[in-house]
Amino acid sequence: MTDTPLPRTPAPDRTALDPAAADATAVNAPAETVPGGTVPAVTAPGGTVPAVTVHPLPVTAVTCLEDRSQVERTVTLELAPGIQRLRLGPLTALAVDRTLRAEADTPGVRVLDARIVRAWTPRAPLPPGPDDSELRHRLHRLDEHTRAEGRLLERLEARLGLLAQLSADLLREVGEGAGAGEVERTRWARELARVDAERERYGEELRATRSRLRELEEQRSQALTALDQAEEQPAELVAHLDLTVEAAAAGPARLTVSHLVPCALWRPSYRATLTDGELRLESEAVVWQRTGEDWTGARLTFSTARSALAAEPPALVEDLLMLRERTTEERRTVDVELREEEVSTLGPTGAVPGVDDGGEVRVLPAPAPATVPSDGRAHRVPLGTFTGPARSEYACAPELSPLVTQVVRFRNAAGHALLAGPVELVRGSGFTGRGELPFTATGADTELSFGSSDGYRVVRETEERQSTAGLGQRSVTTRTVRLYLSRFSGPEERDEQLVAVRERVPVSEVSAVEVRLRKEECSPAPDAFDSEGIVRWDVPLGPGARRAVTLVYEISASAKVAGL
Repeated sequence: MTDTPLPRTPAPDRTALDPAAADATAVNAPAETVPGGTVPAVTAPGGTVPAVTVHPLPVTAVTCLEDRSQVERTVTLELAPGIQRLRLGPLTALAVDRTLRAEADTPGVRVLDARIVRAWTPRAPLPPGPDDSELRHRLHRLDEHTRAEGRLLERLEARLGLLAQLSADLLREVGEGAGAGEVERTRWARELARVDAERERYGEELRATRSRLRELEEQRSQALTALDQAEEQPAELVAHLDLTVEAAAAGPARLTVSHLVPCALWRPSYRATLTDGELRLESEAVVWQRTGEDWTGARLTFSTARSALAAEPPALVEDLLMLRERTTEERRTVDVELREEEVSTLGPTGAVPGVDDGGEVRVLPAPAPATVPSDGRAHRVPLGTFTGPARSEYACAPELSPLVTQVVRFRNAAGHALLAGPVELVRGSGFTGRGELPFTATGADTELSFGSSDGYRVVRETEERQSTAGLGQRSVTTRTVRLYLSRFSGPEERDEQLVAVRERVPVSEVSAVEVRLRKEECSPAPDAFDSEGIVRWDVPLGPGARRAVTLVYEISASAKVAGL
């Protein structure tokens, strides 16, 4: 079997990897890039282009933003006096051209021009050359054999199809001749035997061909796996930085280049460990990046700045207010409705995507250089750790859930604000689950839920009575909530635990409806009752103890109120 050239598929064009880099200038120059080496001379339509020395331009510092990153590169070069052009790189082809900034940190050196040049060199459709590895030659031979066996398989399937059609025609002729009284037994038997023999022979060849194809596919798969593990394809799109600098005198010069890149972001993450009344909180930054180059030993800084947001004030529009007389029906009745309202605090809500920084840009530097490969996976970079005292309590809101949860409160002693993010919870028994840490300012108190406890059970019952007061002028609704708390403890537990039980009472916003907590009928009396309508009891529960809590309040509405 003769070897025929195997056409190579040209590498795909990746110049449009990111919309931010769409305005970049792509130069199609057939040059092979050697990091830290030279680009060999090539022949161009205007003549021969001399070889250009390429100086490495490593990543030295990265500022990770919410949805992109600011990359800083530093290099020291020996410059000759006068104006000269330098080529630095390679660097990621995703660099945003309009954010490119190059500066010289050495007196007497000026950067006159800086631009990113991209080159894409598609491979020619040629078979492996003498410089290619034996794996590539073997893969080429296996592809040739596979194509030859595939063509043979198609021919055999076509021949078997013709033989099947011939057999059907012969059987139809036998049926028609027998019906017409023409009997040619000898010829019919000879033709049928020949067709059957041909079908059996070619069927056997088809089975052998399929077996060889399966074996070739298995060998080709093994060769591809070995090739992927042994060799790496070079990038099709390579970017370099062309700098035009002016030096007053010969000597070393330090150059700093910075630019934005997409496909790189970060999010905060935490790990909380609770042991003997102390909480250890470890802060980390989870980084993902697929910019096409690794960040090796770079100084990382994490910022919550949102550079993509427009910085223009909102437009002012007129707000027209009008007064009108109330109708007779509106004077006669007061429409009210019972609605659920979440008690919120200042700052972004949980619905805001991205990083919650409390409305102020936060900058968190990593204490040590880190390496982040360009693989698109999550990589954790430590930011800091602190240990402080923690207050633990068991809390329950029976209206929302019958579970009793362990809540830990502590003070932020990290020296910087804690951004909102997921937290891994660890206590004496090991990993217990994941929670959410809210945004916490420096020195502020916050709380974490360490999950529910199986040793407690809460049952809630409600009762409602309707009555009238003041000769039918007001309707009174009395609601009674009964809570039954039980503790199931093992023989080794002997201490008493306080369970903070919270219930809520409606809060009226109109004078026609009054809500009153009947403390004299509550058993026991509430320990706290705030303006948001939250009633709290601190219920002590010993091992195997059971307690009952009763809440009574009334809603009084005038006869004009409708909707309750």
